[in-house]
Amino acid sequence: MQSGQIKKLVSDRGFGFITGDDGQEYFFHRSGTNVDFDGLRGGEKVTFEIERSQKGPRATRVTVEA
Repeated sequence: MQSGQIKKLVSDRGFGFITGDDGQEYFFHRSGTNVDFDGLRGGEKVTFEIERSQKGPRATRVTVEA
């Protein structure tokens, strides 16, 4: 599991970006979250897994840290 912080949300289109603690930026889609996407505001600390996609690494199983 990786950890990081939600950098940007594009709520109306259902995706966002996470800045990982490793300094990388990861795309994520609402379908790859384990939380209520519409409840996210940005800046939350999260944990996630990385999967490969045609457009590069993508965050999946995104969960807000308690």
